[in-house]
Amino acid sequence: MKHRILVVEDEAAIQQVLCFFLEHNGFATQAAYNGQEAINLIPQFRPHLIILDLVMRPVSGWDVLHWLHSHQTNPPIPVLVLSALVNLSEQLQGIEEGAIEYITKPTQPSIIVERVRTILSLTAEQRLMLQHKRLEERRKMLERLRANPSDRLT
Repeated sequence: MKHRILVVEDEAAIQQVLCFFLEHNGFATQAAYNGQEAINLIPQFRPHLIILDLVMRPVSGWDVLHWLHSHQTNPPIPVLVLSALVNLSEQLQGIEEGAIEYITKPTQPSIIVERVRTILSLTAEQRLMLQHKRLEERRKMLERLRANPSDRLT
């Protein structure tokens, strides 16, 4: 049985590349161009994992995270955020709101495929532990940057 991946991305080129790489690596994919399409597809497609852009219209990825939180499945559907929002506070917020992983654009499709494989190989308990680890990593980084503004990379 192939794992089902829902790719929610409003940029057609990125969406096509992600779907191509995922399908080439043995995953079944379904694409959505915005959050509303994703919300409509989730109950029927029943993805094992969602790759989610955050900045989309009319319904954003943030809205999809909120919808997933209020319509929890058992086990929860893991969400890998793929976003151009690079600010650490936005990354922290994405994980706090339910993403298990947050990757900034641009990134190599092979890295995304590897992260998808890793996430899907984990139990629900291990995913929760990974999510907590990512939260702590970003919180510590944010605290360090606030304490030492000269350490900023931007």
